[in-house]
Amino acid sequence: MIKRLLKRIREKQEGITGLETAIILIAFVIVASVFAYVVLSAGLFSSQKAKEAVNAGLQSTMATVEIRGNVIVKMESSEVTEIYFCVGIPSAGSPVDFNPSSENISPLVISYSDADNLLPSVNWTIEKLSTINSDNILDPNELFQVTVFVPTSGNVSIGPYDRFALEVKPADGPVLPVERTIPGRVNQYVNLH
Repeated sequence: MIKRLLKRIREKQEGITGLETAIILIAFVIVASVFAYVVLSAGLFSSQKAKEAVNAGLQSTMATVEIRGNVIVKMESSEVTEIYFCVGIPSAGSPVDFNPSSENISPLVISYSDADNLLPSVNWTIEKLSTINSDNILDPNELFQVTVFVPTSGNVSIGPYDRFALEVKPADGPVLPVERTIPGRVNQYVNLH
């Protein structure tokens, strides 16, 4: 029996040693860690892009101009000459610039359309009803009355039963659409609710 044992020891027997096993294990760990790094980097990059998109969307909606109150029109000879409405922004909103520039052009544009006309920009003014400072930037908790002048040139004519639309387009943020129909019976000032 001892002879057999010694014979087996003397015979060349092959197998995996502990050192070879450690080298293979280390190679697997390195490959797995590189793969994990690539996956995590791609995930972090895509989540950063998603975060930027969400922040841009929030910034855009925070500058929302909204109508506060009714839309009122001034009529002369049964035709609209001026349109009045009050605007504000939500308390968590970003300020909206109503400042005219040097050439009487504002970063805020109001356009007009009806069944027969499309005017990309019309004249308008503001009156500050409730303010917290003296600038023409609409801040939270401020209220501006906007007066839109209906153009007299061309074939723009808004009378009873006519429908018109205005779009208030700030430099940043969504567009505020205002669509109304003139009732059949009119006075000098008509509340279009």
